[in-house]
Amino acid sequence: MSFGKGLSRKPSQPKGRQLEDAALSEVQALLGDEPRRADLLIEHLHKIQDAYGCLEARHLRALAEEMRLSQAEVYEVASFYHHFDIVREGDAKPAPLTIRVCDSVACSLRGADALAGVLESGLDPSKVRVQKVPCIGRCAGAPAVQVGKRAVDNATEISVRSILFEGETSPEMPDYIGLEEYRANGGYKLLDRVRAGDLDAAAIADKALEAGLRGLGGAGFPTGTKWKIVNDLPGPKYLTINGDEGEPGTFKDRHHLERDPHRLLEGALIAAHAISADRVYLYMRDEYPAVLEILKTEISALNDAGVITTIGIELRRGAGAYICGEESAMIESIEGKRGLPRHRPPFIAQVGLFGRPTLNHNVETLYWIRDIIEKGPDWFASQGRRDKKGFRSFSVSGRVRDPGVKLAPAGITMNELLEEFCGGMDEGHVFKGYLPGGASGGILPASLADEPLDFGTLDKHGCFIGSHAIVVFSDQDDMRDVALNLMRFFKHESCGQCTPCRSGTEKMEQLLSDGDWDKGKIADLDEVMRTASICGLGQAASNPVASVLKFFPEEFDK
Repeated sequence: MSFGKGLSRKPSQPKGRQLEDAALSEVQALLGDEPRRADLLIEHLHKIQDAYGCLEARHLRALAEEMRLSQAEVYEVASFYHHFDIVREGDAKPAPLTIRVCDSVACSLRGADALAGVLESGLDPSKVRVQKVPCIGRCAGAPAVQVGKRAVDNATEISVRSILFEGETSPEMPDYIGLEEYRANGGYKLLDRVRAGDLDAAAIADKALEAGLRGLGGAGFPTGTKWKIVNDLPGPKYLTINGDEGEPGTFKDRHHLERDPHRLLEGALIAAHAISADRVYLYMRDEYPAVLEILKTEISALNDAGVITTIGIELRRGAGAYICGEESAMIESIEGKRGLPRHRPPFIAQVGLFGRPTLNHNVETLYWIRDIIEKGPDWFASQGRRDKKGFRSFSVSGRVRDPGVKLAPAGITMNELLEEFCGGMDEGHVFKGYLPGGASGGILPASLADEPLDFGTLDKHGCFIGSHAIVVFSDQDDMRDVALNLMRFFKHESCGQCTPCRSGTEKMEQLLSDGDWDKGKIADLDEVMRTASICGLGQAASNPVASVLKFFPEEFDK
């Protein structure tokens, strides 16, 4: 057979990127004796990113080989999460150090954009990369920055340069209650009682219901009811803990974990024992490096002390995806996949992690378990106001004199919270409006600041309390700019799975950027996103825009 002049048959070559022995050896060394299970893919990607500062194509190929996955499977997961830097052949590696400047709403009010610009223009891009990023959960210290893994509150160019000069970019560890101190003050005695049979699942669930304890991640579902549903289902079963509080304005879980982490851990072990769970999976956002280190240390201490027995706790690290705050997307991420929300039904209580019944809780919900059982449900229930039950951890930021996590009664009003817990408004600022429930909870005017703050109380205004994240605005803030900032966040964080959310957030952001506040166009987009999006991100993304049109008409007379 003739192949024509100058042509000759060449040995066949396998298609796709070829495996490099050196890259395989490097990946094997990083993984060590760790299992090569598919659900550990994200954990293994973190190991490579941490060691080499990026994910080179050769390492992704080697990881696929080592885990017996296709390159496509590894790439689609790595490319989904914002904190993984994929470097293709011929591309330059990112700078060895990354400075993340939060540009979410609370930090934006305090000049984050200007700070990012100053840093970007004044630092060597070959040595330092400056990124504007979504909320990093330090809103009380706005503007907030992360230099490597070191958090900087109330950041300035001078404070950032000081850290760069010192070269210490590892997380600064807070002074927290460790295992020894916690046990000296009665910690884990309640867990011993539960294990001894003094309290069974039904009794604990009844106490939670009597206390009025609800899911404090945003949905507000009664905790005791959740326990009863999952307890009645056959095993194996799992408990998942959602520590991925990525909602702009929210930082209460970080606050509690940086001070008293064993409150959560004991509550988790009690819940797991009560429902006969086989394992606990604690999913913590990557933006909290100090918390991750605390949890790693204290879980290890529990294992060494024999407190953890048959039910283990596995810490899983997020990778920068707000969507993983949605419970089914978090479960997908724990399974080593892209964090895409699942269609429901079935609900995760029936078909959850690894296809098994799953009880999912927020950090703060489990934090209160010990106090409720030891002090009694009446104690917790009596803390509320206006017939509301319990404490609430309000994350308060924005134009207030004293921002931070405020442990206040459920049902408190915004005016009361502002004056009794936050010291009033910043000097020279007049109260104008507030986010009652983070970015997705809508925006309310100061004229509605006497409404009780709790689940269901704000529905009549088209808003909700959600994660109890309060951001306060003043007469010096343009609410159209606030809505645009929040819409840019939702556009950036849409997982892209469903068209109404993916295209809707993009189109809405474009309208606002162009200054086109056409009520008809916005209403059409709003309806499609609310009714057709798969999860709460798309369903609630337009709330801030709708709120500005409804409650701040004077903004359009400027």
